[in-house]
Amino acid sequence: MARIAGVNIPSSKKIEISLTYIYGIGQKTAFDICEKAGVKIGSRVHALSEEDVAKLREVIDRDHTVEGDLKRIVYMNIKRLMDLGCYRGLRHRKNLPVRGQRTHTNARTRKGPAVAIAGKKTS
Repeated sequence: MARIAGVNIPSSKKIEISLTYIYGIGQKTAFDICEKAGVKIGSRVHALSEEDVAKLREVIDRDHTVEGDLKRIVYMNIKRLMDLGCYRGLRHRKNLPVRGQRTHTNARTRKGPAVAIAGKKTS
């Protein structure tokens, strides 16, 4: 099992799929990384040599922000919005949808499970 950017990537999958297990790398970025490193697309991780894994590590470290650094940047951006007190920051602070979705119904992922209100029966 290869370890890249602090993540154990699965060894039985193809390299372009395995790289997507790293936070901050999607399919397109994984293909680009493989091309820059000179690794054959479609090869399995367990078939890669140590040199290929080292090339992949080098390309990722040099050109991409991944894992802990990226999570820290995202968190700091959200914290900045909350400190400013702008509309998006207030929505983050109240744990409500940020991007204009309706909340009268739906939004259960952000708001949590529905809570019944006592005495609301209508007859």
